[in-house]
Amino acid sequence: MASRRLRAFKRWMKSQGIKFSDAIEFTDCPEQGLSVRALCDLKEGDVVAQIPKAACLTIKTSGAREMIEAAGLDGSLGLSVALMYEKSLGQDSPWAGYLQLLPSQECLPLVWTLEEVDSLLCGTELHETVKEDQALLYEDWKENILPIVYSAPLKLSPSSFSVEEYFAAKSLTTSRSFEIDEYHGSGMVPLADLFNHKTGAEDVHFTSHQESDDDADSDNTDNSKLSKISGQNKKAFGAACTGENLYFHGDSESSSVFGDDPVMLEMIMVRDVISGVEVFNTYGSLGNAALLHRYGFTEPNNPFDIVNIDLELVLKWGCSLFSNRHCRARLSLWRRLDYSGCVSENSEYFEITFDGEPQTELLTLLYIMLLPEDACHKLDISICTADKVNGCVGIILSEKHDIAWDRSSEISKDLLLTEKVCSALLALADIRESCYGSKSINDDIEALKRCCMKERKLYHSLVLRISERTILEKLRTYATVGAQTFQTAKKKRMKRW
Repeated sequence: MASRRLRAFKRWMKSQGIKFSDAIEFTDCPEQGLSVRALCDLKEGDVVAQIPKAACLTIKTSGAREMIEAAGLDGSLGLSVALMYEKSLGQDSPWAGYLQLLPSQECLPLVWTLEEVDSLLCGTELHETVKEDQALLYEDWKENILPIVYSAPLKLSPSSFSVEEYFAAKSLTTSRSFEIDEYHGSGMVPLADLFNHKTGAEDVHFTSHQESDDDADSDNTDNSKLSKISGQNKKAFGAACTGENLYFHGDSESSSVFGDDPVMLEMIMVRDVISGVEVFNTYGSLGNAALLHRYGFTEPNNPFDIVNIDLELVLKWGCSLFSNRHCRARLSLWRRLDYSGCVSENSEYFEITFDGEPQTELLTLLYIMLLPEDACHKLDISICTADKVNGCVGIILSEKHDIAWDRSSEISKDLLLTEKVCSALLALADIRESCYGSKSINDDIEALKRCCMKERKLYHSLVLRISERTILEKLRTYATVGAQTFQTAKKKRMKRW
């Protein structure tokens, strides 16, 4: 039986011309929240929901549109203000039936206290990022939102536009909004945000009705197949459980005939789903740091997890063995070879994959850091005299390992994995590991076993810590195996000589 808030939401959807198939049901579990399940077998191409764009909460549809646009606000900031405004209206908001279904805020690290961020996220990829986000959002509120509370022609309640309310609204728009179209931008899409995420297991796709080929090409997802489904092969009402067309719930008199209606959004099945199971959307191929940062949850054994090792941490390791001058000179040489790490706003870093494999750029930097002076001098001269710097390291490697070298070839990681480079990787893993504090990964694993899903902040921060530290363990294995392989190859060469 549907909960009271779900029944109210269904009544509201009917009044807005939102239609959904009777082949799906909405569930409201106290522990797991809202979800969508299949009541019968669903087939690829079935349309399970149709949502008018006018029913979406965007800057353009909000009653605060003029105020928001007059203040020059747009994007996520403007949408958050629109959401705050509609929430401040209570039952007078056209979206009251939808807003009552939403939590007051999502449990994103964005809305955690500073103490929680420092204690739960220490050492993780999110620790400093979240603190920077919180500082920037406070500035956004102070500079853009606070002034309009007292100057806008609309009578606004300061309590409804407080910094706490802004952070709460931001957590909702960050985790729940969809990109609608060029005119509306991003917005809150009722019903579409009830489908939960599962990495690499998209069952249903959110799309505009009759997507063009250009739209499909510009989307990050594989919409070429979806456009074909939407335009030609889709079943307008899906395949019914009884073999007839599915019935769509909604007020047909209050909404237009769908056909080629350009103002309609749809949820289309992109794979078959059997009766009784949950129907999932996907938010992309994201690691746990990104999932927790934007959506407030994690997934165990997420294959898209990564760990970053900052360039500054590499230099810290280098300066423990060599002079600062040596490290800076070798870093400069590495850059002259057209190498760089991944770059974000304020830092440069190297990614370690889920399997524990480091970027080639990191291995190359370590290799150059550890080169003897004569080899380094030879490399320096090669750069100065070469028409193209690509391949200079390869030439050094080819001479050292007695192999042919093609300048167009990529450098093999195996050739870079000398015993010293592998030792450096082990040291870097230890330095990165120390960022998590005194508790070991086994301590975290035991803490996770004792933790329940109701303790969301602790649970998901532990999953993130464990996933990152597991990658560091894989990096150690990668380095250990690499050193053993190097020694074996070295012995074989010595026997040949």
